[in-house]
Amino acid sequence: MGLLSLLIFLPLAATFLILLLPRSLQSSFKYIALFFTVLQLLLSGYMYTQFDGSATGINQVSGYRFVEQLPWIHLDIGSLGRLEIDYFIGVDGVSLPLLVLSSLVMLMAVGSSWNIQKSPKGYFALLMLLNMAVMGIFAALDFFLFYIFYEVMLFPLYFLIGIWGGANREYAAIKFFIYTLFGSVFMLLVIVGLYFSVINPDTGAHTFNMLHMMNPNNYVEGSFFAYLDNSHTIWGIPARMIGFIVLFVAFAIKVPIVPLHTWLPDAHVEAPTPISIVLAGILLKIGGYGIIRVCMSIFPDATADANWWLGLIGVVSILYGALNALAQKDLKRMIAYSSVSHMGFVLLGLASLTAEGVSGALFQMISHGFLSAALFFLVGVLYDRVHDRYIYNFRGLAGLMPQYTGYVAIAFFASLGLPGFSAFIGEAFVIIGSFNAESVGTGIPRWMAIAGSVGILLSAAYFLWTLQRMYFGQTRLKGGEEWASKLKDLSLREKSILFPALALALVLGIMPSWVFDKMNTSVLNLVSLITAQL
Repeated sequence: MGLLSLLIFLPLAATFLILLLPRSLQSSFKYIALFFTVLQLLLSGYMYTQFDGSATGINQVSGYRFVEQLPWIHLDIGSLGRLEIDYFIGVDGVSLPLLVLSSLVMLMAVGSSWNIQKSPKGYFALLMLLNMAVMGIFAALDFFLFYIFYEVMLFPLYFLIGIWGGANREYAAIKFFIYTLFGSVFMLLVIVGLYFSVINPDTGAHTFNMLHMMNPNNYVEGSFFAYLDNSHTIWGIPARMIGFIVLFVAFAIKVPIVPLHTWLPDAHVEAPTPISIVLAGILLKIGGYGIIRVCMSIFPDATADANWWLGLIGVVSILYGALNALAQKDLKRMIAYSSVSHMGFVLLGLASLTAEGVSGALFQMISHGFLSAALFFLVGVLYDRVHDRYIYNFRGLAGLMPQYTGYVAIAFFASLGLPGFSAFIGEAFVIIGSFNAESVGTGIPRWMAIAGSVGILLSAAYFLWTLQRMYFGQTRLKGGEEWASKLKDLSLREKSILFPALALALVLGIMPSWVFDKMNTSVLNLVSLITAQL
């Protein structure tokens, strides 16, 4: 078993171990999950240090590292030829940083699950199963394998929200499940269409190999998704544009974009803190990764035609999410809407089709991953103590919880894009790339970059207003002395979870080359693949 397979299936081993142990040992389940996630983070960190970003490519097998390819399902299917599904995994400069991010966020989620009392056996088994599915999504290079991991991810998330969530957990879980399933069902139709449109040049058989799908020479002439062949249309829309739109909607639900975002605030509010951490830190990044790896890489021609609309959707998400965050009274819901706004920058950067914009979008995904995880953990700290998140019920928390307030201030300033922190780098590169797109001919007008800048201003407004309203001034709590006695400052466990995420925000804000060096060649190859269609 290679390093990448080991990284993917370590959590599955933890799941089996937890399920095999008797319930009488339930206090050990969290230690098992902790051990395997620490091991996973160390392994992903080692792979990151061994990765040579300068040698990667976007659509060549030689451009991927830690590649493993084994025959999985190979069947003769009569007149339709031969079915080829491989266990095919590998990473490049786009996927490897997201694997490291996922390892870190999962470790934070396990740490914040320390006090779970309700059915810990089932909880930690499902959390580790979710961990395995997430790793598989970022590593899969066979579309069928990618889809399996993508669907497996839904199962644990549904139960983790529906069983361990808040008062309206069933509603939030079903809404999340239906939204995601809606996109993935139609995704399957496009996957099948691509399968019958692409052949393996080595065997002549149809294939689910995503790298073959990225090469126009592998498409069967006259097939439904024949590369740059507009002979197949639906209601006058070329088949490849239809395929792009369907896949984009499936992944955009995960991002999420406006108006497909309504599941997110409900899911966040009802989900327990560890699952909110996973939703914000990892699940939203799966949407962005899917757009890059699948939509943009397999349909570069459609991406080049649709980028103006992608930029518009990104701008709408930035402004709508920020304005909604300003109006929220629930702290957790405010941070959920801030995620909609910040992920809008990802879409705007990708739509710019410039190296700066795409690099900024990827960097924003990484930065938002651990910063949003830290923000939701901070909300969870408050909720665990007094079971309340209503902003107007708190004032002057700095006097009761000075260390906690310090961590909140750092997280807020880092998230609003203060220079010196990672979010500033991501948002600045997105704005630069979007502003420069018009001059290099990729079709994104400069007013979109200006609108994105307004979103940064709005994020400062809602973060600073919340900081002033809840944490400074004379202490006044809805629960009075009872709440004051419960609002203890951060424990050592809580600080050990928060410190690495916020320290990373500062380190990457000062040394962004640690990420850019790994992804640069992959980004340049992706941009050149798409701009060749303009």
